[in-house]
Amino acid sequence: MSANGIRLHVVEAGEGPLVVLLHGFPEFWWSWRHQLRALAEAGFRAVAVDLRGYGDSDKPPRGYDLWTLAGDVDGLIRALGEQRAHVVGHDWGGAVAWTLAALHPRRLHTLTAIGIAHPLAFRSALLRHPLGQGRASRYMAGFQLPRRPEATLRRDDGARVERIMRAWSGPGWTDTADFAEAVGRNREAIRISTVAHCALEYYRWMARSQVRAEGRRFAAAVARRAEMPVLQVHGTEDPCVLEGTARGSARWVAGEFRHEALDAGHFVHEERPAETTALLLSHLKPRERR
Repeated sequence: MSANGIRLHVVEAGEGPLVVLLHGFPEFWWSWRHQLRALAEAGFRAVAVDLRGYGDSDKPPRGYDLWTLAGDVDGLIRALGEQRAHVVGHDWGGAVAWTLAALHPRRLHTLTAIGIAHPLAFRSALLRHPLGQGRASRYMAGFQLPRRPEATLRRDDGARVERIMRAWSGPGWTDTADFAEAVGRNREAIRISTVAHCALEYYRWMARSQVRAEGRRFAAAVARRAEMPVLQVHGTEDPCVLEGTARGSARWVAGEFRHEALDAGHFVHEERPAETTALLLSHLKPRERR
């Protein structure tokens, strides 16, 4: 699928109102396997995409900033033949969804953010709570180094991906066959040529933007409050984005805002797929639009 000057790989299921699913790190479209099936059965057209730099999507040398990534999704919705969509994002996919809501609000019927806070809520928490959210985000500092983080992600057939997923997950899921399969697929995906580098460029842009004029322009742009209905689903055991940080997103929502906490870690939609899907459908069903 061509959008915003690149090719994006998508997996589609069902017919009906469009729901676009955006994955996070260190995953790819497959992280939405549970929701793809359930949404299709519920009468939606579910489309999971490999974000720029991931999976089978294009991996250009630049464009890993939230401005461009939101433009990718804006173009994708139109390439899918729709003017609007329900947009669901996890982790970086959620940050892209929040940005899309601010920069291209007419593209969204609803927004669902999973395991992520609004970009400005996250920035505020880093500054105000260095021993809370700041400490939880220390891993990002290691991603700023050149070349070495890419090598560690690929080394030993992607073994670091398993360590990351195990450390970020809540209790229960890590002992299941579903977790083992997810780890295997994500270890394989991170070894695709240049994926590790592209994935880390998301984090590097975020850090660089904090000390550049671009960051101030971005903050001003995403300060626009979301007017569409917003559902936020978060894991109470998420060690990366603390639940208090996520709750702070309400400040940037002008319309309906609903926060739901589940007993899970960072990968809520995989750790608690049935509960997450039920919450998602309760958010989408009253607002079905083509």
